Amino acid sequence: MAGKVWLVGAGPSDPGLMTVKGKEVLKQAEVVVYDALIGMGILTMIPKDAERIHVGKRSGNHTMRQEEISQILVEKAKEGKRVVRLKGGDPFLFGRGGEEMELLKEHGISCEVVPGVTSAISVPAYNGIPITHRDFSSSLHIITAHKREDKPLDIDFASLVKLKGTLVFLMGVKALEDICAGLRNAGMAEDTPAAILQQGTTAKQRKVVATLATLKEEAQKESIQSPAIIVVGAVCSLAEKLSWYEDLELAGKRILLTRPRHLISQMAEKLRKKGAEVLEVPAVSIEPRIMDESFQKAVEKLEEYTVLAFTSPSGVQVFFDQLKTAGIDIRKLAHLKIAAMGKGTGKELEERGIFVDYMPEIYDAASLGKLLAEKCTAQDVIFLPRAANGNPELVKEAEKSGSKIIELPIYNTVYEKESIIDLTKEIKEESIDYVVFTSASTVKSFTELVNPGAYHKVQAVCIGKKTEEAAKSYGMQTFVSKESTIESVIQRLQELTASEK
Repeated sequence: MAGKVWLVGAGPSDPGLMTVKGKEVLKQAEVVVYDALIGMGILTMIPKDAERIHVGKRSGNHTMRQEEISQILVEKAKEGKRVVRLKGGDPFLFGRGGEEMELLKEHGISCEVVPGVTSAISVPAYNGIPITHRDFSSSLHIITAHKREDKPLDIDFASLVKLKGTLVFLMGVKALEDICAGLRNAGMAEDTPAAILQQGTTAKQRKVVATLATLKEEAQKESIQSPAIIVVGAVCSLAEKLSWYEDLELAGKRILLTRPRHLISQMAEKLRKKGAEVLEVPAVSIEPRIMDESFQKAVEKLEEYTVLAFTSPSGVQVFFDQLKTAGIDIRKLAHLKIAAMGKGTGKELEERGIFVDYMPEIYDAASLGKLLAEKCTAQDVIFLPRAANGNPELVKEAEKSGSKIIELPIYNTVYEKESIIDLTKEIKEESIDYVVFTSASTVKSFTELVNPGAYHKVQAVCIGKKTEEAAKSYGMQTFVSKESTIESVIQRLQELTASEK
């Protein structure tokens, strides 16, 4: 079977700026060949079972030569694989995508280009700089400022000055002094507004706005480093007036989410809308158990049960999926009282048109068990489909009513063993501001991904006291939400962020 290669532009870093087509292609990848400048949020989108090949390619530090990279694409495609060449920005804008595609064509390999959002446009936008503006500039010119060691820049500065448009220099941090001097020597006024923008569209983005004469000095004062872009032109004078990213409630915060893989996106979307950079690193995954004879026997007796209790959104999803697979009509649940451990579980039930009868004020297993003991009698039969190795406190408390408990494990909680991101490094360098935990199991799994020496640097925002206790047991700094809901966690993050300003 013939393989295929997609040259995919990942955009500047913000996962929201990667195209819909780019995301869809990435989901189907069997091999992903990626550069050093791909945003961490996008790296976490690479399929778990895909072969990942990091080829480096950061200015002045290439893990692999371009010829070798191109050859890998050819070899993997010839193996019949779906290969994604993941590039920062756009693959055809100083990304050498054309060279890679030439070789693929020479070998008769099917290939496709998925354009990406370039940092030349998006990074200034995130910093309040419109690259064109009717009152200031009607043209844009993008220039590569990459140069070889000990060799001058090969740029026609005189022609650029005559254009009188906005100039954007990519890969130009090391050449900043030469760029500013070259433009001044070619006749550009020293007081021309200019800016250097570091790590644009990420939580760590920084900007320095000055003039052509002072930009180098101001950038040095602020210790600006690569990756950064340089913008020269009158539009830079609008940076403060049109700034918007900094006004978002969670701007400047990089937050790591550890929820089960299939539940993570809803919270991530809400956090991103508030300006946070979100890293989706599932600490656990849910694996439905094979629908065996025990499940079939349990659901055949639905008419004997009086209460149906759920402890998690995952339990709701798996139960109803298996019910459908078994060919059992949902109307057979009509006589049952429904119990849920928290609002998230209740919301998952409401999505199916089912409203909860019993929900404890404190969202943990013991509290749900106590509530069931209060509401039920010895005549009740409580059906409890949930995770294998569920918290025994629920059953212990519920049995005090004399009720019969039918407990059925319907899924396994599997701890993740690796992450494409070096979490230990990021936490030690304080690159991650907060880690969100929604259960004690996600805390435990997270500790499998991080070296113990970094635990004390984790600022953990936890749903509920049990989750907080688990995080504290590993020496993490903890903050707990008022309620065990996504909204309450986000509110806690906003409070913490506001207190730092």
